[in-house]
Amino acid sequence: MEQQPPADRGAPGASGGGEAVPTCYRHPDRETGIRCTRCERPICTECMVSASVGFQCPECVREGSGTGHHPAASRPRTLAGGSIAADPRLITKILIGVNLVVFLVVAAAGTKLLDDLTLVGRAWAPSPTGGSVEGVAEGQWYRLVTSMFLHQEVLHIAFNMLGLWWLGGPLEAALGRVRYLALYLLSGLAGSALTYLIAAPNQGSLGASGAVFGLLGATAVLMRRMNYDLRPVLVLLALNLLFTFTWGGIAWEAHVGGLVAGIVIAIGMVHAPRERRTAVQAGTCALVLAATVV
Repeated sequence: MEQQPPADRGAPGASGGGEAVPTCYRHPDRETGIRCTRCERPICTECMVSASVGFQCPECVREGSGTGHHPAASRPRTLAGGSIAADPRLITKILIGVNLVVFLVVAAAGTKLLDDLTLVGRAWAPSPTGGSVEGVAEGQWYRLVTSMFLHQEVLHIAFNMLGLWWLGGPLEAALGRVRYLALYLLSGLAGSALTYLIAAPNQGSLGASGAVFGLLGATAVLMRRMNYDLRPVLVLLALNLLFTFTWGGIAWEAHVGGLVAGIVIAIGMVHAPRERRTAVQAGTCALVLAATVV
């Protein structure tokens, strides 16, 4: 395919830090600023259960303290209302696995498969029979999705998967599996859509960092919701945006599109009123998807 070399979508990093805060009484290695409204023990995002006011720990929920033994109140929920899972990183592990498998398959298959799956708006693809025009503008909409799981270099996928692991685990625990997966996919799709809209038609683009930037934006929203120190994540975001706009060969459109989508979706998920939480969360995701499609 005659086009410019595919632009990596960068590789956002991640780091922790902040002021000293209490640790979860069930997970001593996890810092938290949330306490059970009944027993006042510190609890992390995996352990917190939504109550009529604030959050409760699993023990208080099981004992029915202050809940009147209502069946719905006995089901543990995440901060965003999702079900608490035994493995809070399952979807993150699956996403990393999918990216790694695709990377190995493409490496084994060669550049032809890479060209067929990379995001490109419209470009000439030569062939022994004369060639053809290919790209999203030619009806190959699947490229908007497949490009989210493509990586060309080991360093590229390594940084993106590290970012996915560091950012994805806490978000998956706080949002629940379904909401977290929606955040990841919609952020990545929004990044692809903005790249298609703004980048040169024959400019190839690939990488998972549009989705990872969405997770970074959502992390900032979640930390603000939990009254954590925002300075570490804001510094991390600023550094990644600096690299985005100063390093060559990076599809900045995917980063910005994913970041904006991640922030909007996270606001809808963690700030939705309890009585209309599911409707607001679904509506926010539908709004982002509609904007992406348009």
